[in-house]
Amino acid sequence: MGKGRLEAFSDGVIAIIITIMVLELKVPHGADLAALLPLLPVLLSYVLSFIYVGIYWNNHHHMLHASSVVDGCVLWANLHLLFWLSLIPFATGWMGENHFAPVPVAFYGAMLFMAAVAYRILERALISRNPHNPTLALAVGKDRKSLISPVLYLAAIPLSFLHVWAAFAMYVLVAVVWFVPDRRIEAHLKP
Repeated sequence: MGKGRLEAFSDGVIAIIITIMVLELKVPHGADLAALLPLLPVLLSYVLSFIYVGIYWNNHHHMLHASSVVDGCVLWANLHLLFWLSLIPFATGWMGENHFAPVPVAFYGAMLFMAAVAYRILERALISRNPHNPTLALAVGKDRKSLISPVLYLAAIPLSFLHVWAAFAMYVLVAVVWFVPDRRIEAHLKP
Protein backbone atom coordinates (compact mmCIF):
# COMPACT_ATOMS: atom_id res chain seq x y z
CA MET A 1 0.00 0.00 0.00
CA GLY A 2 1.35 3.43 -0.88
CA LYS A 3 2.03 6.05 1.75
CA GLY A 4 0.74 9.11 -0.14
CA ARG A 5 -2.73 9.17 1.43
CA LEU A 6 -1.26 8.67 4.90
CA GLU A 7 1.09 11.63 4.40
CA ALA A 8 -1.64 13.85 2.96
CA PHE A 9 -4.12 12.99 5.72
CA SER A 10 -1.53 13.52 8.45
CA ASP A 11 -0.41 16.85 7.00
CA GLY A 12 -4.05 17.96 6.85
CA VAL A 13 -4.75 17.00 10.46
CA ILE A 14 -1.59 18.73 11.67
CA ALA A 15 -2.49 21.88 9.71
CA ILE A 16 -5.94 21.84 11.34
CA ILE A 17 -4.37 21.43 14.79
CA ILE A 18 -2.26 24.55 14.23
CA THR A 19 -5.26 26.44 12.86
CA ILE A 20 -7.39 25.57 15.88
CA MET A 21 -4.62 26.69 18.23
CA VAL A 22 -4.19 30.06 16.56
CA LEU A 23 -7.96 30.64 16.40
CA GLU A 24 -8.10 30.14 20.17
CA LEU A 25 -5.85 33.16 20.69
CA LYS A 26 -7.93 36.13 21.76
CA VAL A 27 -7.12 39.69 20.75
CA PRO A 28 -6.30 41.90 23.75
CA HIS A 29 -8.66 44.72 24.69
CA GLY A 30 -6.16 47.53 24.51
CA ALA A 31 -3.62 49.02 22.15
CA ASP A 32 -0.56 49.10 24.41
CA LEU A 33 1.90 46.39 25.42
CA ALA A 34 0.38 46.24 28.90
CA ALA A 35 -2.75 44.75 27.31
CA LEU A 36 -0.68 41.69 26.37
CA LEU A 37 0.40 40.98 29.93
CA PRO A 38 -2.77 39.09 30.98
CA LEU A 39 -2.46 37.02 27.80
CA LEU A 40 1.14 36.01 28.46
CA PRO A 41 0.27 32.51 29.79
CA VAL A 42 -1.88 31.87 26.73
CA LEU A 43 0.88 33.08 24.39
CA LEU A 44 3.55 30.99 26.16
CA SER A 45 1.34 27.91 25.95
CA TYR A 46 0.69 28.57 22.27
CA VAL A 47 4.38 29.03 21.41
CA LEU A 48 5.39 25.82 23.19
CA SER A 49 2.57 23.85 21.59
CA PHE A 50 3.31 25.26 18.14
CA ILE A 51 6.92 24.13 18.53
CA TYR A 52 5.78 20.66 19.62
CA VAL A 53 3.43 20.32 16.64
CA GLY A 54 6.23 21.48 14.35
CA ILE A 55 8.62 18.93 15.84
CA TYR A 56 6.12 16.12 15.37
CA TRP A 57 5.33 17.23 11.80
CA ASN A 58 9.02 17.44 10.90
CA ASN A 59 9.93 14.06 12.39
CA HIS A 60 6.78 12.42 11.00
CA HIS A 61 7.75 13.68 7.54
CA HIS A 62 11.27 12.28 7.82
CA MET A 63 10.05 8.97 9.21
CA LEU A 64 7.58 8.46 6.35
CA HIS A 65 10.14 9.58 3.79
CA ALA A 66 12.46 6.83 5.05
CA SER A 67 9.70 4.23 4.68
CA SER A 68 8.36 2.74 1.49
CA VAL A 69 5.45 0.56 2.68
CA VAL A 70 2.49 1.12 4.97
CA ASP A 71 -0.30 -1.25 5.95
CA GLY A 72 -3.35 -1.29 8.20
CA CYS A 73 -1.22 -1.53 11.33
CA VAL A 74 0.71 1.57 10.33
CA LEU A 75 -2.52 3.41 9.49
CA TRP A 76 -3.93 2.66 12.95
CA ALA A 77 -0.65 3.58 14.64
CA ASN A 78 -0.69 6.85 12.74
CA LEU A 79 -4.29 7.56 13.79
CA HIS A 80 -3.26 6.83 17.37
CA LEU A 81 -0.55 9.49 17.12
CA LEU A 82 -2.91 11.97 15.45
CA PHE A 83 -5.46 11.44 18.23
CA TRP A 84 -3.00 12.54 20.89
CA LEU A 85 -1.75 15.41 18.76
CA SER A 86 -5.35 16.54 18.22
CA LEU A 87 -5.61 17.09 21.98
CA ILE A 88 -2.83 19.69 21.88
CA PRO A 89 -5.20 22.64 21.22
CA PHE A 90 -7.39 21.61 24.16
CA ALA A 91 -4.46 21.06 26.53
CA THR A 92 -2.82 24.28 25.36
CA GLY A 93 -5.95 26.33 25.90
CA TRP A 94 -6.68 24.80 29.29
CA MET A 95 -3.15 25.38 30.53
CA GLY A 96 -2.92 28.95 29.22
CA GLU A 97 -6.39 30.10 30.24
CA ASN A 98 -5.82 28.85 33.78
CA HIS A 99 -2.41 30.52 34.10
CA PHE A 100 -0.47 27.26 34.48
CA ALA A 101 -2.56 25.76 37.26
CA PRO A 102 -1.25 22.34 38.38
CA VAL A 103 -3.99 20.10 36.95
CA PRO A 104 -3.92 21.58 33.40
CA VAL A 105 -0.09 21.49 33.40
CA ALA A 106 -0.18 17.84 34.52
CA PHE A 107 -2.75 17.07 31.82
CA TYR A 108 -0.49 18.76 29.24
CA GLY A 109 2.34 16.48 30.34
CA ALA A 110 0.12 13.39 30.15
CA MET A 111 -0.91 14.37 26.63
CA LEU A 112 2.75 14.87 25.65
CA PHE A 113 3.63 11.50 27.19
CA MET A 114 0.92 9.71 25.24
CA ALA A 115 1.93 11.45 22.00
CA ALA A 116 5.53 10.31 22.56
CA VAL A 117 4.38 6.74 23.17
CA ALA A 118 2.17 6.85 20.07
CA TYR A 119 5.04 8.20 17.97
CA ARG A 120 7.27 5.37 19.17
CA ILE A 121 4.56 2.81 18.29
CA LEU A 122 4.27 4.31 14.79
CA GLU A 123 8.05 4.25 14.41
CA ARG A 124 8.20 0.56 15.40
CA ALA A 125 5.29 -0.29 13.09
CA LEU A 126 7.00 1.39 10.14
CA ILE A 127 10.29 -0.37 10.87
CA SER A 128 8.60 -3.77 11.05
CA ARG A 129 6.64 -3.16 7.81
CA ASN A 130 9.76 -2.10 5.89
CA PRO A 131 12.26 -4.95 6.44
CA HIS A 132 13.66 -4.61 2.91
CA ASN A 133 14.21 -0.88 3.44
CA PRO A 134 16.31 -0.62 6.62
CA THR A 135 16.83 3.15 6.29
CA LEU A 136 14.55 4.02 9.19
CA ALA A 137 15.85 1.23 11.44
CA LEU A 138 19.46 2.22 10.75
CA ALA A 139 18.73 5.90 11.26
CA VAL A 140 16.83 5.43 14.50
CA GLY A 141 19.30 3.01 16.06
CA LYS A 142 19.50 3.65 19.79
CA ASP A 143 17.39 6.77 19.94
CA ARG A 144 18.13 8.34 23.32
CA LYS A 145 15.86 11.33 22.73
CA SER A 146 12.76 9.21 22.22
CA LEU A 147 13.60 7.15 25.29
CA ILE A 148 14.35 10.04 27.67
CA SER A 149 11.44 12.27 26.58
CA PRO A 150 8.65 10.10 28.02
CA VAL A 151 10.61 9.75 31.26
CA LEU A 152 10.83 13.53 31.57
CA TYR A 153 7.13 13.89 30.81
CA LEU A 154 6.25 11.32 33.47
CA ALA A 155 8.48 13.10 35.99
CA ALA A 156 6.93 16.46 35.16
CA ILE A 157 3.36 15.28 35.75
CA PRO A 158 3.62 14.87 39.56
CA LEU A 159 6.11 17.75 39.67
CA SER A 160 3.40 20.05 38.35
CA PHE A 161 1.59 19.65 41.69
CA LEU A 162 4.71 20.64 43.64
CA HIS A 163 6.30 23.27 41.42
CA VAL A 164 4.35 24.05 38.28
CA TRP A 165 7.10 26.15 36.66
CA ALA A 166 9.65 23.37 37.07
CA ALA A 167 7.28 21.00 35.27
CA PHE A 168 6.73 23.55 32.51
CA ALA A 169 10.51 24.00 32.26
CA MET A 170 10.84 20.24 31.71
CA TYR A 171 8.38 20.43 28.81
CA VAL A 172 10.43 23.29 27.38
CA LEU A 173 13.64 21.30 27.86
CA VAL A 174 12.27 18.33 25.89
CA ALA A 175 11.13 20.68 23.12
CA VAL A 176 14.59 22.27 22.96
CA VAL A 177 16.22 18.83 22.74
CA TRP A 178 13.93 17.88 19.84
CA PHE A 179 14.06 21.32 18.22
CA VAL A 180 17.65 20.65 17.22
CA PRO A 181 17.16 18.84 13.91
CA ASP A 182 17.88 15.14 13.92
CA ARG A 183 19.98 14.48 10.84
CA ARG A 184 20.16 10.70 11.27
CA ILE A 185 17.37 9.91 8.81
CA GLU A 186 18.58 12.48 6.27
CA ALA A 187 22.09 11.04 6.54
CA HIS A 188 20.79 7.57 5.62
CA LEU A 189 18.69 8.73 2.68
CA LYS A 190 20.31 8.78 -0.73
CA PRO A 191 20.15 12.17 -2.51
